[in-house]
Amino acid sequence: MKKRLLGKTPDELREIVLEAGLPGFTAGQIAQWIYRKKVRTIDQMTNISRSGRQKLSEEYEVGVIPYTDLQISRDGTKKYLFPVRCTMKSGLALTDDCKVEESGLEDGAVEAVMIPDEDRATLCVSAQSGCRMGCRFCMTGRQGFHGHLSAADILSQFMAVDESDRLTNAVFMGMGEPLDNCENVMRAIEVLTSDWGFGWSPKRITLSTIGVLPALKRYLDECRCHLAVSLHDPFPEERFRIMPVEKAFDIRDILDLVRQYDFTGQRRVSFEYTMFSGFNDSIRHADALSRLLKGLECRVNLIRFHQIPDFPYDCPSDAVIRRFQERLNANGILATVRASRGEDILAACGMLAGKHKK
Repeated sequence: MKKRLLGKTPDELREIVLEAGLPGFTAGQIAQWIYRKKVRTIDQMTNISRSGRQKLSEEYEVGVIPYTDLQISRDGTKKYLFPVRCTMKSGLALTDDCKVEESGLEDGAVEAVMIPDEDRATLCVSAQSGCRMGCRFCMTGRQGFHGHLSAADILSQFMAVDESDRLTNAVFMGMGEPLDNCENVMRAIEVLTSDWGFGWSPKRITLSTIGVLPALKRYLDECRCHLAVSLHDPFPEERFRIMPVEKAFDIRDILDLVRQYDFTGQRRVSFEYTMFSGFNDSIRHADALSRLLKGLECRVNLIRFHQIPDFPYDCPSDAVIRRFQERLNANGILATVRASRGEDILAACGMLAGKHKK
């Protein structure tokens, strides 16, 4: 199996070309071809000598993996299926550092979702096959954990979708917990936001997390992308019932960390709150959530729950959701209701499962 150039930095590409007997400046040419021109093969890099391309091709390939299935929703949302070769992490507890320890490969499949909205095209990206967080209301979490995506597999989603050249935004809200695959996600963001890479502004990217510590601190320290925290219940004991990771990552500790950073400028923090009828949708919950977030420059995104098998709660009525939203706004917390997209093709929040269409 050939090695992949996708996901490499200029310094790493320089080592590769020098080892192949090519001039050092070839590294910059390769980066331009892959990240700006988005070529799929080394042979398309026409300002590199034919002999140089042949030499590189003996061991390397660009590494963009085409999608194997595409489903299109009535609302225009598109769900792509990608095969992946996942790296596994062995013996690493949830509270350990975020460095990836590879222990073999496992075949898997992940989904990415493209959401069109007037002049915007947002790609919802996956970072893992399955997930270790075990949230009770999430189809991905129900799968268990199958492995981490490499930076190349993450970036391949950006390059392989039909809308690659007109993507305006990205959200790391697909399959998996991004900060549980911290090293590869941070590498992918580096490529996306570097001048030598895609050249995106960090303002175009949002990362969603349940709050994996200390990876969250690293993310906030090292990049300027937006943050979305999956909160879903202001009471720790209730949050634990639907999000077992509350035991390892107390929402109060997460908020203590978030409050140490400035979100009054261009970088934003938001909180995701999936609503379950009779569980977390009362005025008591709205007031507790308001107290929890008091003084923090933020937004709360209220999300309609999309029913999945063997979960005891339904989505509240629109009237209940509006009442909850109005209570938050009255308490000084900006709250919006997120539009549900792609539910008919199982592409909405919490519904991704990486399964082939039958």
